Amino acid sequence: MTRYLLNRLGQTILIMILVSFLTFFLVSIMPRDPVYALYGSTIDQEQYEIGYKELNLDKPIIQRYFIWANKALHGDFGISYKYSTPVTKVISDKIGVTLYLSIFSMIISMPIGILLGIITAVKRGKWQDTVLTLLANITASIPSFVIAVVLMWVFVIKLKLLPTSGFTLPWVDFGKSMKQGVLPLVCLSLVGIAGTCRQTRSSMLEAIRQDYVRTARSKGLKEGFIIYKHVMRNGLVPIITLIGGSLGNLIAGSAFIENVFGIPGMGNLLVNSVNNVDIPVMQASVMLTALVVSVAYLVTDFLYVAVDPRISLR
Repeated sequence: MTRYLLNRLGQTILIMILVSFLTFFLVSIMPRDPVYALYGSTIDQEQYEIGYKELNLDKPIIQRYFIWANKALHGDFGISYKYSTPVTKVISDKIGVTLYLSIFSMIISMPIGILLGIITAVKRGKWQDTVLTLLANITASIPSFVIAVVLMWVFVIKLKLLPTSGFTLPWVDFGKSMKQGVLPLVCLSLVGIAGTCRQTRSSMLEAIRQDYVRTARSKGLKEGFIIYKHVMRNGLVPIITLIGGSLGNLIAGSAFIENVFGIPGMGNLLVNSVNNVDIPVMQASVMLTALVVSVAYLVTDFLYVAVDPRISLR
């Protein structure tokens, strides 16, 4: 266990180093001048040269990378060009909103998606399978921002049941939070339900065709017991991988949803940082997303063993 953990931590550190270098390099070759992005386009030549040196642009890119990486390791990602505030403060104000939406949408979508996937697998070829699979395929093929626009048009513009934008945490104002959060959560959850349902159906059908299932049936065991005890335990292993990547995808992939509903989260912040060439915020946001994804996959590796004892951490 200890050896495996150290090995996975080493892989995570290597991944973070590669992501940090690629992020720094790609951001550095952006066409817009970071000096003008920070100080504005009205500065004179003398001010430009001062800003050029302050941003270490007079140094080679490798040297600039190590300077930035050293500061990042100490929690210093610089000052936001747009907000004139430390990047860590800017992100800390946004990450809570995105994590709230991401975690709650996973809590909603994963159990429902797994349940619907089990139903489609058990009822294969019947009307339940046809209807649920069709709905899952349609939902998975529609971009989340299209679903968001349609829901807003129906429930906000036409029926006037919900507010147009904004977000409030539940411990600040529970009633207002429920009204503002229902449509974003529905949009994020629908995509998760569709993907989980399709993956669960595929995994369950593969497990159902195994020899040990036929042996269990030949022994006269009840179908419900076979599905719960044998099929689900083996069929859910691929679902754990799907769950591991969902959190990171929701943190980065909620940008459209947050922009449509005017939610001040990480997705909205990342889009604004790109539009405003807010380089420190872009770099920190990408690194945070990579860290969350790496930790999520590390946790899923341990969940594999909890679900299927045949899998060894070695």
